[in-house]
Amino acid sequence: MEEKEIINRVASSPIVTLNLEDYYHGGERVEYDIAQHLFQGLILKEKDFREFIKDHDWSIYQGKNVALFCSEDAIVPTWAYMLLATKLSPYANIVVFGKNEVLEFALFKEALSKIDLTLFENRPVVIKGCGDLPISESAYVEITRLLMPVAKSIMYGEPCSTVPLYKKSSRSSN
Repeated sequence: MEEKEIINRVASSPIVTLNLEDYYHGGERVEYDIAQHLFQGLILKEKDFREFIKDHDWSIYQGKNVALFCSEDAIVPTWAYMLLATKLSPYANIVVFGKNEVLEFALFKEALSKIDLTLFENRPVVIKGCGDLPISESAYVEITRLLMPVAKSIMYGEPCSTVPLYKKSSRSSN
């Protein structure tokens, strides 16, 4: 009996696999709660806040990813977050308003905006699922949005087992 050569069709296919874990920023995440500066948990006293701003060692945020928010139901003036950003920005990798979910999206949006999309032009792309790092749905939505104008098709999962998401119509490839 003649043996047939086993061919790995997945390995020889034109499919490009994109793993969002490759774009995960490994830096430390910090949520900075402005509520710690509220007087009686209600209002921000400008004089006291500016004193804190002047005296605080902002270098402790060197290279960190910082999300600014307020955990109390208080009216915090917009300038307070802006002032914090002016002090954090020279040290932090990124500063955003919101909690960790907003921070994660901002980190991915920045990383994904640097991708050379021509590498995916008219090619079937598999966006890898299931991994070891916490990748938010917003990152998957963003990469899908970026790939749609260039990819031939977009799938989710693994090259051997995918969920089809998008296929460029023959009219749109002209």
